Amino acid sequence: METKSAILCTTWVKRGVAAAVPDKVQLSPEELKNIIQETKTALDDLEEDSDSENEPSSSKVNEKKQVKVKKESNKDENDDTDEEEENVTIKNAGDQDEFNFENYDDESGNIHCYINNIADFEEDPLITVKDDDDNDSEKEDDIIKPNDNLVLMGHIEEDASILEIFVYNEEEGSFYCHHDILLPSQPLCLEWLNYDPSDAKPGNLCAIGDFTPIIKVWDLDLVDCLEPAFKLGRKENKKKKIKRIGHKKSVLDLSWNKNFTHILASGSVDKTVLLWDLENGTPVTKLSLFNDAVQTIQWHPINAHHLLTGSIDKFVRLHDFRTEEKFETLSWESPGEVERILWNNFDSNICFASTDNGFIQCIDVRKTIPLWKQNVHEGAITGLSMSSSCPGLLVTTSDDDTMKVWDVINLNEPQLIWEKKTNLGKILCLDSNPENPFVFSVGGDNKSNNYKIFDFSQITSVSERFNERELIKMESNETAKQDEEMMDVTEEIGQINLDLSAKKMRKKKKKGKNEN
Repeated sequence: METKSAILCTTWVKRGVAAAVPDKVQLSPEELKNIIQETKTALDDLEEDSDSENEPSSSKVNEKKQVKVKKESNKDENDDTDEEEENVTIKNAGDQDEFNFENYDDESGNIHCYINNIADFEEDPLITVKDDDDNDSEKEDDIIKPNDNLVLMGHIEEDASILEIFVYNEEEGSFYCHHDILLPSQPLCLEWLNYDPSDAKPGNLCAIGDFTPIIKVWDLDLVDCLEPAFKLGRKENKKKKIKRIGHKKSVLDLSWNKNFTHILASGSVDKTVLLWDLENGTPVTKLSLFNDAVQTIQWHPINAHHLLTGSIDKFVRLHDFRTEEKFETLSWESPGEVERILWNNFDSNICFASTDNGFIQCIDVRKTIPLWKQNVHEGAITGLSMSSSCPGLLVTTSDDDTMKVWDVINLNEPQLIWEKKTNLGKILCLDSNPENPFVFSVGGDNKSNNYKIFDFSQITSVSERFNERELIKMESNETAKQDEEMMDVTEEIGQINLDLSAKKMRKKKKKGKNEN
């Protein structure tokens, strides 16, 4: 029996960046027809490609990623786990927002577009009074408050792929779906960013990697949008003599450089990493030293030239882009295929890596051998996340349905503090709240129970261990003085082949003046 519902990827959005009342897209019938025609053409091209190419995929990545799309149901799906010793779960999103996609094709007569509940090219002339709900943009649930977090989920439901935008308010204890976006392909990774090349002001965007080579970037401040804000990459079409731009195969992970905000890195099944200049939407640097698919990547939070990568070829690599002639790369062999990598926010020289066979290793990038490696889960470690402000608090999750909390303040050896079965099925994703050091969210493939938010401050063993630890708030630079930052990037980033021309700088400044 195939899985009908799963959360494949998730990420948090910090407070205060979302529009209080997102704009609602209103399309004319002609615009809607054009979008449908463009989508049909894209699907026809995709079908042509699949017929003409039997694309070879990595023997391992195909198996590993298909498991995110077609999984066996959890055999004990209806079995309750042991009675909770602590009140861990705040909210569960497993049963929310069911979609009736099966009946969408049953309509006849006029053409309809059932995307996110948008319907009808034509309005009934007999209807002269609009539904009050349609005009009530100020109703409470529509307003995103300054103390709200957004939680983004890449969700598959039956044959539909959906980006769900949830609102989480810690003070009110609320957690609900604000709006959603129907996606053209099953999402494999999400990355929030605020760099909008069409606007001088910071945006609220989500880049998505999926089973296609094209990265789609969606505007989260738009409700009922049918198209991404922009795309990165282009597929080759030999018949139309269109050359490919970007990746050849599926995009498995994305990482936005918070210090050089116009740079986005992407890792792919095609055994490459690309650095994209978001200012002009082109790949400017390519890394192709990998022997298999690149499954996980992450920019250093402070050292903006350092990119960490993990591959199915069982190597963790650190790429230093400050070298002008060639890129310097250090590597460490892993005991298994690398699933996730993670920088230690509180020690710039330390990173962690997890594998498909349950190992975690701790690496000091100044040393040639990892500090330690331990087998800590029975299955693949699909989630690896640190607290946003509590040093040493590390959380791991696995496709064996277990979640564990570790103290890694002592770099010589991790200490297990707490563990629990989640009843989420095979866990596929994990992320930490950017404001609350003890709140983490987890997604899995249990249809009736596939997403939970955990507050570890409510667990005695965890709170006793970490509550007295001094919190360190990590400040990011992405919203600070955009013009000055861009100038700094221009002066330094030429060393990695990313250059913003004077023309672009004048254009950006002119745009800012016009808005003022």
